[in-house]
Amino acid sequence: MPAMAEAAPLTIRSMERSDLDAVMAIEQASFPVPWKREHFLQEIHSHLSFPFVALCEGALVGYVCPMSLFEEAQIMDIAVAPEARGRGVASLLLEQAIALSRQRGAERLVLEVRASNLAAIGLYERFGFLRYAVRKGYYEGKEDALLMEKELV
Repeated sequence: MPAMAEAAPLTIRSMERSDLDAVMAIEQASFPVPWKREHFLQEIHSHLSFPFVALCEGALVGYVCPMSLFEEAQIMDIAVAPEARGRGVASLLLEQAIALSRQRGAERLVLEVRASNLAAIGLYERFGFLRYAVRKGYYEGKEDALLMEKELV
């Protein structure tokens, strides 16, 4: 992957099947129990989901998989390539997920995050997400998940 220039523009587009090798590489680098390729294929083909990717100079540097059902949208998965972190990619993905969730009529957007993922929690809180519950032992039966939500109306 080419090195990202500090001011290199990011572009967003819908996730496509041809993106999955790059998506899987980021997924495996980001999570101890990564999604399988089939999960992403389901997201691409589901009428409830609207996954998209962030590109920098043609290289896929992040993705998000939101879904919407009636008044609630949920971020199912979001990740940024390790070498692209700290450069606004996650913020751009989150902004797009919020905007598209609103367009689809969602009144709130929810997500779950590892209690130890302080960088992600900080990002979500900057975007107005509030903690509303904890799922004890959710991740691998060991780590808690924080449930967070953002009102969209």
